[in-house]
Order: sequence, then structure tokens, then C-alpha cells
Amino acid sequence: MIDVQRLRVLRTVAEHGSFNRAAAALRLTPSAVSQHVAALERSLGAQVVARSTRGVTLTPAGRIMVGAAESVAAELVHAQRQVDRLGSGHTRITIATFTSGGRLLLPGAIAHLASSHPDTVVHVREAEPEDSLPLVRQGAVDLALAYHFDGPLPGARGPASGPVWTALLEDPLHVVLPDTHPLAGRESLDISELAAEPWVLGCLKTEAYLRRYAERAGFEPEVRSTTTDYFFARSLVAAGLGISLIPSIAQSPPVAGVRTVPVVPPAPTRHIGLAALVRRGLPQVTTLIRALQHQAAVLG
Repeated sequence: MIDVQRLRVLRTVAEHGSFNRAAAALRLTPSAVSQHVAALERSLGAQVVARSTRGVTLTPAGRIMVGAAESVAAELVHAQRQVDRLGSGHTRITIATFTSGGRLLLPGAIAHLASSHPDTVVHVREAEPEDSLPLVRQGAVDLALAYHFDGPLPGARGPASGPVWTALLEDPLHVVLPDTHPLAGRESLDISELAAEPWVLGCLKTEAYLRRYAERAGFEPEVRSTTTDYFFARSLVAAGLGISLIPSIAQSPPVAGVRTVPVVPPAPTRHIGLAALVRRGLPQVTTLIRALQHQAAVLG
């Protein structure tokens, strides 16, 4: 029988990358952490971490066990919620979402959920995908509305009880220019035509994405302004500080003095979807997923 506490210790070691930091997080001694991991290895008959002077890294067996630890932790959180529901008579659904997607997709979906399951209490947490997707795996939220750019789907099915990614919407990024800009009247633009332009970022994560596309086009972008708000970024564009690359769903409310122009294919795109743990006995989650799919289909 695998000890749940030892799984918890291994998961914390994996998160922090060393016995010392894991010990501080768990309020244990480094020796106790090492003993827990060693005991887990003995019970499994396999090494779960590779130790070095630079810290510890997971072995293939260790990665399997950390996945199991996440599943066990999520199941315990889910069980606690079910017990809480027995006493309250209400079902609580917690949603994590990034701002622009939540503003566009969630209100209609939540309204549909309320009409179908009026005893459901909905909680919403604003979080970027790098924070919200781990919350789904941990069982801290029921589902996450998230996005990714290039690369693999961030919520692809992992362990048998892990989160499942459902694609909802393709969200192309458009160039935003001052309406007096010489290129503002174009029907579309190639990124290479913007090599000499200063840039305004409306999201810090788009910088790496912009630089990747610019590199393909043969130039290095000059970033003059950075924000974490797309409306603010468009306001700075209107003020003449530069141009920006902004997702289509973040183009509202409108800002006076700017023009939005699509990028010629293959255009940079955000892939919007949701990650959820498929739970027995929670029809509210299924209802909400279907409502979000409907909202995305209407917009698409």
C-alpha cells in the first residue's frame, strides 16, 4: 500500500526542486523529507528522484507517482466538497478564468447554469493559464477557462482522472495602429511590414510570441511600452506610442483613434478552451461546459 503522506512529500519535492525547500514548505526537517522519499522508493522498488548537488529531479517512476499524487489530492478535495454539499444543500462550482475570455464567454454560460440548476452557487477566480490549470489538477477549481499559443494543448489528458482539454474558440491576434497611421487603411498586414514600428504590449506573455513571429519575418521588435491590460494598450496606441498585437476578443470596448487590421495567414492565434476534471455526480459542470461551448459557437 502506498502511503498518501509520502506521495504528498514527493509532490512537494517535485514542486520545489530540493529537499531543503520542500522541508520548509512542509514544516519538516530535510532529513524527514529524505526519509519519506526513501521509504516511498523502498515500497515501490524503484527510484523516484535523482539526487545531485544542484537539487533533485524526478525519474520516470517519480513523474508517474507525482501524477498519482496530484490525482489523489484532487480526489480528496472533491470528496471534501461532496461532504460539504451534504450539509449545505447547495452545489458549489468554482471557475478559474483569464480576463478577456471570462468577460466574453462566462456571463451567458453562468446565466444558463443558474436557470438549469438554481441551487448552484458559482465562484469565479481570475487567473492566467499557468496558475489556473494546476488548480484544476489539484481539484481546487472545477474547471478553468484558459488559452495557449503554439505548442501542445496545456490541459491534455494526463492520468486517468486528470483534466481534459476542450477546445472552444480560435482567437486570432490583430495589429492595432493609430487611425492616422499610413497602414491603417489596409485590409490585412504581413508582420514583416512592421519591422520599423515601435510596439506596445497588452499582455506580457505576448512578447515572446511577438518576438517569435518577428524573428521569422527577419527583424527584432522594439518594445517601448508594456502593460497587462489590452484596453490600456490600445489607449497607448491611440496616443501614438506605437502599435500593438491584440487578440480579437480583447478589441472591445472600442477605443477612439485606433484601427484594427488582420494579420495575413498564418496569423498568430490564441487557442481558447477549458480544462475540467470529469467528475461523477456533478451535472452542473457538464451543463456549464455545454453552455460555454454554445457561447463559443455563437461567437465563432
